[in-house]
Amino acid sequence: MVPFNILVAVCLIYVGILFLVAWAAERRAARGSARWLRSPMVYTLSLSIYCTAWTFYGAVGYAARSGLEFLTIYLGPSLVMVGWWWLVRKLVRIGRTQRVTSIADLISSRYGKSNFLGVIVTLIAVVAATPYIALQLQSVTLSFAVFASGTPEGWAMPGQGATALWVAGGLAIFTILFGTRNLDANERHHGVVMAIALEAVVKLVALLAVGIFVVWGVAGSWAEVFARIDASPIADWPLKPARWIGLTMVSAAAVVTLPRMFQVMVVENSDERHLATASWAFPLYLLLMSLFVVPIAVVGLSVLPAGANPDLFVLTLPLAFDQGKLAMLAFLGGFSSATSMVIVAAIALATMVSNHVIVPLWLAFREGGARAPGDVRGLVLTSRRVSIAGILALGYTYYSLSGGSAALAAIGLIAFVGVAQILPAMLGAVFWRGATGRGAAMGLVTGFLVWIYTLYLPSFGEEGLLSHAVLTEGPWGVSWLRPQALFGSEALDPLLHAVFWSLGLNSLAFLAGSLLTFPTPLERLQGLAFVNVFDQAQGQGGWSRGGVEAEDLLAMSQGILGAEEAQEFFRAEAAGQGRVGFLPDTTPDFIERLERRLAGSVGSATAHAMIAQFAVGAAVSAQDLMAVASEAQQIMEYSAQLEAKSEELARTARQLRDANEKLTEISVQKDAFLSQISHELRTPMTSIRAFSEILMDEDLPPEMRRKYAGIIQDEAIRLTGLLNDLLDLSVLENRKVQLNIRAANLHDLIDRALQAAGSTRPERSFLIHRDIAAEHQPVITDTDRLVQVFINLISNARKYCDAERPELTIKVRRKGSRIEIDFIDNGAGIPKKSQGLIFEKFARLTDTSRAGGAGLGLAICREIMVNLGGSVAYLPGQGGAAFRVTLPVRKSVEQAA
Repeated sequence: MVPFNILVAVCLIYVGILFLVAWAAERRAARGSARWLRSPMVYTLSLSIYCTAWTFYGAVGYAARSGLEFLTIYLGPSLVMVGWWWLVRKLVRIGRTQRVTSIADLISSRYGKSNFLGVIVTLIAVVAATPYIALQLQSVTLSFAVFASGTPEGWAMPGQGATALWVAGGLAIFTILFGTRNLDANERHHGVVMAIALEAVVKLVALLAVGIFVVWGVAGSWAEVFARIDASPIADWPLKPARWIGLTMVSAAAVVTLPRMFQVMVVENSDERHLATASWAFPLYLLLMSLFVVPIAVVGLSVLPAGANPDLFVLTLPLAFDQGKLAMLAFLGGFSSATSMVIVAAIALATMVSNHVIVPLWLAFREGGARAPGDVRGLVLTSRRVSIAGILALGYTYYSLSGGSAALAAIGLIAFVGVAQILPAMLGAVFWRGATGRGAAMGLVTGFLVWIYTLYLPSFGEEGLLSHAVLTEGPWGVSWLRPQALFGSEALDPLLHAVFWSLGLNSLAFLAGSLLTFPTPLERLQGLAFVNVFDQAQGQGGWSRGGVEAEDLLAMSQGILGAEEAQEFFRAEAAGQGRVGFLPDTTPDFIERLERRLAGSVGSATAHAMIAQFAVGAAVSAQDLMAVASEAQQIMEYSAQLEAKSEELARTARQLRDANEKLTEISVQKDAFLSQISHELRTPMTSIRAFSEILMDEDLPPEMRRKYAGIIQDEAIRLTGLLNDLLDLSVLENRKVQLNIRAANLHDLIDRALQAAGSTRPERSFLIHRDIAAEHQPVITDTDRLVQVFINLISNARKYCDAERPELTIKVRRKGSRIEIDFIDNGAGIPKKSQGLIFEKFARLTDTSRAGGAGLGLAICREIMVNLGGSVAYLPGQGGAAFRVTLPVRKSVEQAA
C-alpha cells in the first residue's frame, strides 16, 4: 500500500507532465512549426479516448461476470473502422466543409440549421454523459481506496465522496485551462489532443505490463492460463447471440455518436488521409487493450479472496504479489483512462451547451441581438468554462445518487444506449436527402424519452427516482407500461429491452415524420451538400443579395473571431473580389463563406441566426431550388460552369463600376481642389501684395509697420507650407525622397507625435488610451517621416471626432516582421461612400468651399508609408474613425536607396 499523500503527489506530478506536454504542443501549434502534432499516429492515439476506465478496469470485471461478452465493446468500433470506414470518411469531409464543431452542430446544420435540433442533441448528450463521467469518478475513487487503504502514515484517506469531488474539481480546472484558452475557428485543441495521445500510450503500456506479469509472473505460461480458463466459471458462460448482436451494434453506434469520439474523430481531424492509418491502427490498439483481459480475470478469480471486486483486478493482483511499482503504473494507466475521457467529453459537451443553448438565449434576450456591440467571443469562452464545471458537477451528482456501487460495465452501457439515439438522425443526415428536421426531432425525442424511462431512471435502483411499485407493477398499476417490460416484452434482459424499444421507436418516428413532412428549401440545400459531399462543390447556402452592410458584418465578426482574424478574413475576401480595403461586396457566396467561418466558433445554427439578423433576404432563389431538384449530373455541372462564368463577369463589372465611380468622384474633387488651391494661393499673395504696398508709405508709424510686416510674414509662411506640401507630395509620388533611416523606440515616436499634435484644438479635452508596454517596439525606419504620419492621424482625430467626450485609442501589436499601429476615435466615423476616397490628393470630407487645408494630409501619409515599405488604411467596423498604420520592423538603408 501507498500513503494517500504520496498517491496524491504522484497524481499531481503526472498531471503536471500533462500540463507541460499540452502547453508545449499549444505553443508549437501557434508557431505553425509542429507537423508531427497533425501526424496520423497522433490522430490514431487520440481515438483511444474510447478506452476509458470502463475498458481499463471494467473490461476485466465484465469478463469475470459475463465471459467473452466483453469483446462486443471492442468488436463494434473495429467493425466501424474496418467495414464502415467510408461512413467515418464522409463524416470527416462534412465536418471540414461545413465547419462542424460538435455532433449537435452536425445534426443542426443538416436539418435546416435548426437550433432546436441542436438543443435536443445537446440534452441527450449531456444526460447520457453523466453516468459515463460518474463511471470515471467511481473508478478513480475505487483505485485510490484500494491503493491508500490501511496505511497509517501520511494523510488520512478521505471518504469516497470527498475523493470523487476533488477529482472532479481537478479535472474541471485542467479542462478549462487547455480546452477553453481561446476560440479557434476550427475548434481544434492541439494541446489537449497531444496530452490524450500521451495518456493513450501510458494506459496501453500499463495494461500490457500487468497482463505480462499475470501470464508469466503469476500463472507461469499461456498453457497454465488456458488450463485455468477451462477450470473457471468463465468457460461455462453460455453464448447469447441476441445479446452479442445487440451489444456489438450499440458499441458500433457509440463510436460515432459519443460526443468525445466525434470530437477527436471529426472535429480534431486535420487531414482526411489520417483515416487510412486509423482504419487499421485503431483496431490494433483495441486488440492490444483486450489481449490480457481474460487472463487477468481468470487469474484474479483463482488467486484473490472470494468476494474481491473483479473491476479492480488490474490493481489488486500486482498489490497481492507486492509489485508496488507495477501497481503504481497500473494506477496511472487507470487514472489516464478516466481523466482523458472526462477532459475531451467535457470540452465537447461544453461546446454544444455554449453554441446551442447559452449563446442563442443571449441573442434572444439581448436588446438589439447580434446588431448590438459586445464581446461575443468572451461570452462564448465564459459559457464554455461554466458549462465544463456544470457537466462535471452533474457527473458527481449521478455518482452520489447512484451510490457508486454498480459494475463499471453496466454504467458504461447505459451511456452507450443513450447516445445511440442520435444514430438514426445521423445516418439520415448523410445518406437520405428526403430526411426532414421534423422527422429527426420526432425520432430523437421519442428515443430519448424511451431510454430515460426504460434504462436511465431504473439505473438509480428501487430507492431512486422510480419506486419499487412502478418498476414491478408499472405506473398506476398498468403492467404493460413497466419500465423494463414494455408491452409485455419480459423475455428480453433490461439492456436489450431498452435498446430494442428506444432505437426501434426512434427509427419509426424518424421515418414517419420525414415521409409525412416536406423539407424546407434550406434543408434541401443542406441535404444535397451532405449526401453528395464527395460529388460536387459546395454551392450557396440560401442567402440572397440585398440589405447587408459589410461594415456591420465586420463589426459582428470581430466580436466572435477576434479583431485580427476577422479583419484578415474580410481583407482577403475583398482582395478576391478585386477591391481594396476591408469591405467586400456582400454577395451570397461571401455571406456563405462568412457563415461557415463563424460556425467554426459558435456553431452553424447560431452563426446562421446571427447573420440573418442583418440580412433582409434569407430566402432561396428559384434557381437554387431548381438546382437542388435536378438529379442529372450533367445539368449540375453545366449550372456550375455558368455560375462560375457569371460570377467572374459580375466581379469584373463590379471592378469597372467601382473604378468609374471613383474616377467621377475624383474628377469632382479635382475641380473643387483647383478652386480651393487657387483661393488658398491667391489669399496670402493678395495680402502680401497689399500690405507690402502700404509699407512703402514713408509716413507709416513704426507700430503699424511692425504689424503689417508680421502679417506679411505669416502669410508667407502659410504660402510656403502649402507649396511645401505640394512639392513633398510630388517627390513622394515619384519615389525620389531621401530617407534618413535610423533605429528608434516606437513608444518615443508616438510620444513625439502626441506632443506635436497637441496644438490642434488645445482647448478641447481629449482622452488618450494607450498600452505603454506594447508600444516599446524597436523600429529601424525614417523616424521623422513616421512621426509626420502619426501627427496627421492624431490631428485629424482631434479636429473631426464629433463625440461629446472625444477619446482616441492607440493600439500597437507586432505580427512577425511587421508592426501594426491603430488610431481609433469614438466619433461617428467616415461614411462608407467616402472611405475609398480619403487617401486621394483631391479629397476633402468637409465642405470644399470652406477655408482650411487643401486635403493633402492623408495623401501624403499614404505616400510616406509606401516609401517606408508599409501602408496606411482606413479600418471599418470599429465604432468610430479608425486608421491602421503597418510598417516593417526594419527598413534598411539599401531598401531606402
